Amino acid sequence: MKCKDIIRMLEELAPPSYACGWDNPGLICGRKEKEVKKVLVALDATKKAVEKAVEIGADMILTHHPMIFSAMKQVNDDSFIGDKVLIMAENGICCYAMHTNYDIAGGMAEICGAKMGLVNPEPFEVMGEIEDRLVGIGQVGKLPEKMTLAQCAAKVKETFGLSNVLVFGDLNRMVEYAAVSPGSGRSMIKEADKKKVDVLITGDIGHHEGLDSMDMGFAVIEAGHYGLEQVFIGHLCEYIESLEDVEAVPFFEGMPYQVL
Repeated sequence: MKCKDIIRMLEELAPPSYACGWDNPGLICGRKEKEVKKVLVALDATKKAVEKAVEIGADMILTHHPMIFSAMKQVNDDSFIGDKVLIMAENGICCYAMHTNYDIAGGMAEICGAKMGLVNPEPFEVMGEIEDRLVGIGQVGKLPEKMTLAQCAAKVKETFGLSNVLVFGDLNRMVEYAAVSPGSGRSMIKEADKKKVDVLITGDIGHHEGLDSMDMGFAVIEAGHYGLEQVFIGHLCEYIESLEDVEAVPFFEGMPYQVL
């Protein structure tokens, strides 16, 4: 299957038109006519991911986060991004990213919300509609049962296979109405306050936003950007495997930091 055919299938899942204006999803590098038989699926096109793709003979790297966000005036090995682009070009590897278009239309938060067992979920912040289905950033709904914030944090750790999470709020308070917003939750504070959620479960949040959240009356569980968004890898591997004669190889790099 050619790269352009895989792109067409990916864009049926998450139309690029749903991406935020500042984003840069799509074919980051490579030829659309490239014959693709093996795809490495990762959250980020890190140096390790690129090296793994070369090692296994992958024809394409599919990531959630775009490797290039801003303009590059030169592509050479003086910069770490340029070096990765050159490695992929030299090995005939295409690189495609589906970022906020996947967040909004592809199901990132829907998958995370389903894993948390949210009841009657709906988009946290509605961004549009696809075939009579509301889509947007995040998911909001009731947890399967009312629980303490500490129990909710433990559920997040167990659900996503995490060794730790950060919690802003009273661990003994009861929570039931939850918002799940993978990625950065800094911009979702006002929406969480507006929706009157008990807890916001997100990838990362700042010190001041965490304090503001508590003052607004809701708790925050920070699970790490990678911690929640790693679900992208499994979902897209299943999607790629459904295509004819294309092998998907998952690359779980793990948390990029350690808590000592």
